[in-house]
Amino acid sequence: MATSNRLLRYAESRKNLTGCAAGLAGLALTLTGAAGALWPLVVVGLYGAGALIAPPERPDTPRFPSASEQLDELRTDFTALRVYLAEVDLPPAPRERLTALDTLLEALLEPGWVSDPEHLHVLARAVRLDVPEAVDTFVRTRWWSRFTSGAEAPEGHLERQLAALHEEATAIATALQEAEAIRQHIHTEYVEGRGN
Repeated sequence: MATSNRLLRYAESRKNLTGCAAGLAGLALTLTGAAGALWPLVVVGLYGAGALIAPPERPDTPRFPSASEQLDELRTDFTALRVYLAEVDLPPAPRERLTALDTLLEALLEPGWVSDPEHLHVLARAVRLDVPEAVDTFVRTRWWSRFTSGAEAPEGHLERQLAALHEEATAIATALQEAEAIRQHIHTEYVEGRGN
């Protein structure tokens, strides 16, 4: 099976097709009488020369998901994260921070806003790794902290983590807002400049 696949790939390759075209030119020389008695060598030689000068095969460029496809997948993951977070019991202060972060992430994940790969990476990391890890670690640490008195409250760490994640998401929102302001300014100048 593998041999037949290789033969089929070679039959469709640039080298074979170029060699065949050169071999046909050799047959044309034979029909005109220019090749003489050595016509088989001329045909084979021209086929070989054509196969040698043909450009090499290039592998197909891999297809990666577009920004909109990545965003669709991320929105699906965000929905799953929200289901998980709704089931977790959190104290009021971390719950407020989580709600603020959730609202900001929801706005950023709306179609048409984020297309920059770096921004997508930060959002994907927050949704798929940072938020679930922070909450899960809090839940586990909170359970163990019942047995150790005097340890730092796990709520403080969770609040700090959520604040840092909110700050990252706010930086993305600010960058988007600045980009839109620049776009609006450029369009205003363009529209005003048309009248002159």
